Amino acid sequence: MIKKVLKIEGMTCAACAKAVERAAKKVEGVTEANVNFATEKLNVTFDEGKSDLEKIKASIIKAGYKTMNEATNATLKVEGMTCAACAKAVERAVRKLDGVVEANVNLATEKLSIAFEPSTVTISDIKKAVVKAGYKASEAEAAVDKDKERKEKEIKNLWRRFIVSVICTVPLLVITMGHMLGYMLPEFIDPMKNPANYGVIQVVLVLPVMLAGTRFFQVGFKSLVMRNPNMDSLISIGVWAAFIYGIFAIYQIFIGNVDYAYDLYFESAATILTLITLGKYLESVTKGKTSEAIKKLMGLAPKTATIIRDGKEVVIPIDEVEVGDVIFVKPGEKLPVDGEVLEGMTSIDESMLTGESIPVEKTVGSKVIGASINKNGSIKYIAKKVGKDTALAQIIKLVEDAQGSKAPIAKMADVISGYFVPIVIGLALISSVTWYALGETPVFALTIFIAVLVIACPCALGLATPTAIMVGTGKGAENGVLIKSGEALETAHKIKTIVFDKTGTITEGKPKVTDVISKSISEDELLQIAASGEKGSEHPLGEAIVKCAEERGIELRSTKDFKAISGKGIEVNIDDKSVLLGNKRLMTDRGIGLELLEGESNRLASEGKTPMYIAINNKLEGIIAVADTVKESSKKAIEKLHSMGIEVAMLTGDNKRTADAIAKQVGIDVAISEVLPNDKAKEIKRLQSQGKVVAMVGDGINDAPALAQADVGIAIGSGTDVAIESADIVLMRSDLMDVPTAVQLSKKTIRNIKQNLFWAFGYNTLGIPVAMGILYAFGGPLLNPIIAALAMSFSSVSVLLNALRLKTFKPLV
Repeated sequence: MIKKVLKIEGMTCAACAKAVERAAKKVEGVTEANVNFATEKLNVTFDEGKSDLEKIKASIIKAGYKTMNEATNATLKVEGMTCAACAKAVERAVRKLDGVVEANVNLATEKLSIAFEPSTVTISDIKKAVVKAGYKASEAEAAVDKDKERKEKEIKNLWRRFIVSVICTVPLLVITMGHMLGYMLPEFIDPMKNPANYGVIQVVLVLPVMLAGTRFFQVGFKSLVMRNPNMDSLISIGVWAAFIYGIFAIYQIFIGNVDYAYDLYFESAATILTLITLGKYLESVTKGKTSEAIKKLMGLAPKTATIIRDGKEVVIPIDEVEVGDVIFVKPGEKLPVDGEVLEGMTSIDESMLTGESIPVEKTVGSKVIGASINKNGSIKYIAKKVGKDTALAQIIKLVEDAQGSKAPIAKMADVISGYFVPIVIGLALISSVTWYALGETPVFALTIFIAVLVIACPCALGLATPTAIMVGTGKGAENGVLIKSGEALETAHKIKTIVFDKTGTITEGKPKVTDVISKSISEDELLQIAASGEKGSEHPLGEAIVKCAEERGIELRSTKDFKAISGKGIEVNIDDKSVLLGNKRLMTDRGIGLELLEGESNRLASEGKTPMYIAINNKLEGIIAVADTVKESSKKAIEKLHSMGIEVAMLTGDNKRTADAIAKQVGIDVAISEVLPNDKAKEIKRLQSQGKVVAMVGDGINDAPALAQADVGIAIGSGTDVAIESADIVLMRSDLMDVPTAVQLSKKTIRNIKQNLFWAFGYNTLGIPVAMGILYAFGGPLLNPIIAALAMSFSSVSVLLNALRLKTFKPLV
């Protein structure tokens, strides 16, 4: 299975999005197709053996929409070409790369124009392919964000169409409705004296508005023919019904039926188109603001890097930086890629990526992140991750994926949108025919027909969820909380229990030896044996023992037959003596009595320390106690979660006394102790079986199964790649205050989506019956199609503006 993202052009409402999804899903091999109406993107998953992108594109084009790969365009200068065969060879070499959409060489200008998916392939990869083919490639001009360019062009085009429409619609309204304000028309267009002129001038004024709205008709009628009617179909039917009836009325005037001069409907057609064009313009402008978080992230990376080559500083484009390059960064400059410090000492501001406001000290061996800012010292560092592998690129990919995903709450709106437009057309026909059958005039029936068509707004339904998700996930990224999907964002607001891993999550994960208690040998000798055994271990507790021995200047002994016993400890042979070092469970399993040191063990555990027992040749010889300091933010975060009505639990492999001591210290409700790494997921499942929506917060490899099992897995960003990969939400900092922030952001986003859906459903529920004449039937007013068009445009814009309110979100402090 492979996943691809396509840009879709021509969608105007949620019904269009549903039509595109249906068209994609019809193709054999397609397992999933989700359209984000707000970003105009289709996320499609398909079996490469059964289908390909061209078949999917063909199906979407057949449904009446345009498709193109989510691509960036760039131009490269190619040197060394001498003939058309050379140009063809360069094109072939580049097109072979996965992620290259198009590659065209202009031999006369020696330029290669490429369209490529930056998430799959980089400029650097393309240059290497050209070099491999025997030619040289260099950057001719910076890559252009065609998507942004296209949207700006669309906004300008909509504004131009609106201005043309207004210029013609205002005089048309004056001519048709000026008498209501006491304005007298000139004699040559007075309907009483020259009804034919009165009709013809209205046609002359409405035609430019109709031409400006051609796009609505092209899409609307094509969708109707393809049996996928959308919002444009409703507008097209309503406007053309008014226009055709107006032409019929003018014909009647010319053959002598001058009374038809008062039944012309051109001003309604023109005003509807003008108001809807204005609504589309405002919608396009507002939609652009929902993706500002991505634009900000993309703007963080510098365009060039200073690398050391042959002892000299060389400035190159960031795309040409390769793994292993040595990069030189001066104070005040941005770091181009991720790497490790080789030389120098400085402090680096990583706030734009992690949300951590305090600059982080960096020395030789420290990891550094691309796009962060070097504050005060010059450093040299080696590039470890470049292009799409950098932390910034991964964050952008995570946020884009989240914004392209759908929350379960959106599915209801999607289902309704699919049936919405045909139902509205049916209601418009039924209500107009009913009124006509009840004795009303054809003009009255036409008014009802047009008003019902125009007031219906599937746009608001389609925008309600994706816009809020886009702003919500973007706001999360700004605050160091990366939410991977719409589903995770929605589920997070239902969380009732949050389970924290202890080591590295609630605690710093950097334990220290606090006590050494020996029975028959000296403390130093006991520590020497323990540290020698733990030398081959990667467990944090073992590392603490080794570090303590090194600090005391104790020389370690050689070992053999080292064996790690998962969740219990280690077994090793030192100087032909069998040594066991581990927890109470390990000693019990081997039948070693602990009675002599039970009092000491209980005391240490009650102080929040972890007692590690040492047995030599199956005889207990002592205890080494290790303590891990609690993070400053842990207690505050847990208090905040309690204030939100969330139960907090802790999972640890420590004994019950130690676990209870830590739990008491930070205010944990439930401490689940002596849990083996393999059993963490079982504990999550046990809590879920009680009907709780459970979140798991962890940072280690052994947390990955539990993170995957939880309803929402939350990984600490400083943790392992495996944990981050398994999680639904990633906290870029190691600050647990970001956990309540993630829950709070979820609650606010879901509340915003519900408000949007309530408005969209409520608007149509109330608006359509009014347009059908319900109020008129009980002596109330009849809804004018012009007012219906104004209300329809406002409904879409109001949903977008409500979603943008999420931009004011501030994390809990």
